[in-house]
Formats: sequence, C-alpha cells, structure tokens
Amino acid sequence: MAVFSKGEQVSPDQVILLFAAFTLVVLAIYVIARRGGGEETSSLSETAEKLVTAQAELAGRISQLTENQAAAQKLLDERLADVTKRVGESLEKTSQKAQTSMTEMKERLAVIDAAQKNITELSSQVVGLQDILANKQARGAFGEIRLNDLVQNVLPSSAYETQATLSNGKRVDCLIRLPNPPGSISIDAKFPLESYHALHEAGDEATRKETARRFGTDVMKHVRDIAEKYILPGETAETALMFLPSEAVYGEIHANFPDIVEKSFRARVVIVSPSTLWATLNTVRAVLKDVEMREQAGAIQKEVHTLLEDIVRLDKRVNSLQKHFDLAEKDIREINTSTGKITRRGEVILSEDLSESEELTEDGAAALLPPRSND
Repeated sequence: MAVFSKGEQVSPDQVILLFAAFTLVVLAIYVIARRGGGEETSSLSETAEKLVTAQAELAGRISQLTENQAAAQKLLDERLADVTKRVGESLEKTSQKAQTSMTEMKERLAVIDAAQKNITELSSQVVGLQDILANKQARGAFGEIRLNDLVQNVLPSSAYETQATLSNGKRVDCLIRLPNPPGSISIDAKFPLESYHALHEAGDEATRKETARRFGTDVMKHVRDIAEKYILPGETAETALMFLPSEAVYGEIHANFPDIVEKSFRARVVIVSPSTLWATLNTVRAVLKDVEMREQAGAIQKEVHTLLEDIVRLDKRVNSLQKHFDLAEKDIREINTSTGKITRRGEVILSEDLSESEELTEDGAAALLPPRSND
C-alpha cells in the first residue's frame, strides 16, 4: 500500500483510482472470509477490520490532501495574480520610460539637426572667409571692416576718421584724432597673409627657413611703408599702428620673430591684434575724456567764480532783509504795548459802577477817565 506524505500533491484521477482499488481489495477479503470457516475466518475478519480502518485513514488523508491541494492552488493563483500585476506594472513603467526616452531622443535629435545645420552654415562661411583672405583686395577690405567695427564700438564718431587723407596725399585706413601731444594716430589694416600660409605649409626644414625669411621680409616691408606714409611730424603722432585682424598671425610674429617686433618698435610702428587694439582704443578713450575735462576746466572755474559773486550778493540782500525784519519786529512790539494799555483802560472803565451815580457833566465824565499817555 502506497503511503503519501502530508505535503505531497495527488491529482483527482489518482485519488479515485486508489480508492477504487482499495475498495476491491476489501470486498475480496470479505468474500473469502464469508466462504472460509474457523480460525481462518477469524483471521480474515481481523484483517478486514484492519483494512477498513486503513481505508478510513486513507480516506481522511485523501481528504486532507485534497484540502491541501486546494489551498496550494489558491496560494498559487494569488501569487500568480500578484506576479502578473507586478509584471504589468513593470511593463507599464518600462513603457513610460521608453516613451520618455524616445521623446528626449527626438528632442536631442532635433538639437543635433539644428547644430548640424549651423555647422554646415559655418563651414560655408569659413570657405567664404578663406576665399576673401585669398584675394589681396578682399583681404584688405576685410581688415578695414574689422578695424572699423572695433573703433566704432569703443570711440565716439568725432574721435576718428576712416580713409582719411593726409597732407602728403596718402590715405590711411583709420585716423584717431587726438590733440597734440601726442597727435593723431594712423592705423593701417593690411597684413601679409600669403607668406604666413606658406610658412605653415612648409614641409621640410629648408622650406620652412626660406618661407620664414620671406615672411619676415614682407612684414618689415609693410612696417617701413607705414612709417614712411603715415607718420608725419607736426601732423600725426610719432607712432603708428599696424593692425593684424588675425590673432594667429599676431601670435606667430611675437612668438617666433622677436627681431621683427624689435625693429618695428624702432621704426615707431606698433603691431596690434584685435584684442590689443581694443585695449589701446580704450586707453585712447580715457585720454579723450581727460582732454575734454581739461578743456571744460576753465569754463567750470568761470562759472564757479560767477556763482561765488552771486552768493556774496545774496548774502548782502539777506542782511538788508534782516534789518527790515528787525524794524518790523520793533514796530510790532510797540503796537502790542499800545494795545495792552488800551485794553487795561477799557477794563478800568467797565469796572466802574455807574448805575447809582448822578448825571455826569462832560467835564465830570472826562474826569473819570484815566490820564492820556503819549503812547
């Protein structure tokens, strides 16, 4: 006979088959007991009773197993429902996160597309700038425009003149007008870009030395031209500026060609870049403000002197007015004295008992009055 543990699960079909088999065994033993006799019958009866008892126990265990199986099935259904719910919630959250990620990805893709368009436009602008810098005439116009933008942003329009013609007939790109000293400052906006590009494109050391020599020669030629054309004694300042609209060219000269910088100082030509020119123009603006303040100093002193004269005149008039106030105060005090005497005399007259007196003559009535005062 098979024995099942308490926690073991048995299917309904297995339970029915076991119960039917056990019932057949019990019936067979009962039939044999009925046909036999004596001791065998007694032994079979005991066996049948044991089988009946075992059948009852088996039925109880089968019932218990069925209940356990139902409870386990219920627990399994609950856990399955809970797992299904959690999986559903997790899938929903995952779907929401995926949707949010897709939205953010679309926004970032839109930003990337916009940046790509800007890069494309910038590339076209860089190509256009290269075309401009490749042409000498266009490069000069580019330098003049950059120079004009810097000057317009820092100085007032009355402090400079573009394309100014000097007394020698030469036309300078920009002339900063300052009083003597130091005088007007000339600024030229042309620069040797071809030799600079050749210097950076040199492959071997020999080519680099040759291009470096040519670059230095071009820069010094430009420095000498500025010194000869735009520095005029008595008309301009003793120093002129050579404007390089490229910070790279300016950095190359100061880093690798210190002799050119020194020679340009000796020629009284200062090489400037956009950043250094901006600082120079701000210094010029401060000088212009100082000059303007000095020009206005005389007028300010004259106005202050006139103001002091008006203050002295006002002080005299205030003193005169004070004297009038003092006289008026004296008159008011005398008037108050007279009104006080009149008031006291009236009170004396009112205090006299005239109800029982005889008719007074004109002289008698006058005698009742107090003597008149000169006041």
